[in-house]
Amino acid sequence: MKSKFIDYVKSFVDVPKSEQDKLTSLIKIRRISKGEVYLLKGQSARTISFVNEGLFRYFYVNKKGNDLTKVFIPENFILLAYSSILEKRGAYYTIEALEDSEIEEIEFTKFDELCYNHPCWNSFLLKILQNALLIKEQREREFLMFNAGQRYASFLCKFPDLEGRIPQHFIASYIGITPETLSRLRKFR
Repeated sequence: MKSKFIDYVKSFVDVPKSEQDKLTSLIKIRRISKGEVYLLKGQSARTISFVNEGLFRYFYVNKKGNDLTKVFIPENFILLAYSSILEKRGAYYTIEALEDSEIEEIEFTKFDELCYNHPCWNSFLLKILQNALLIKEQREREFLMFNAGQRYASFLCKFPDLEGRIPQHFIASYIGITPETLSRLRKFR
């Protein structure tokens, strides 16, 4: 099986062929339909996945019942609820498929065993966690320092191919505005 996940890992770190084979043996291909929930708030996460095709959204639901988009995960990125795994608790958010999707999925306990047996996996994990921290820091800075128009421009810059794939109300939720405000911003683009 040709694994896009392996190619992704190799874009960060050198992985011996024997370790590639170990990871490949753990991968299960899973198809997820548009609208299907990958992880429901309160469920404990148990997997690390790589998105081969499709698009996912992480979101919270506030006390008023409004959903607040945390992040979009398109193809060629990792799908992971790491804090749920680390803290052995249910996730604080839901992850849903916005499109029909295909993922390469691995039980995190099995991935963790790889990490104990070869340093390349720890190096990879460190790289993706560093990238996640940089993305989180940038997003926080934008929410604190940017106005709505600047946040929308940043969204378009970071995700140039996603605007046509994501419903407008989800984009508005991601940048922290109402769909009506987003409509006004789009008119002036």
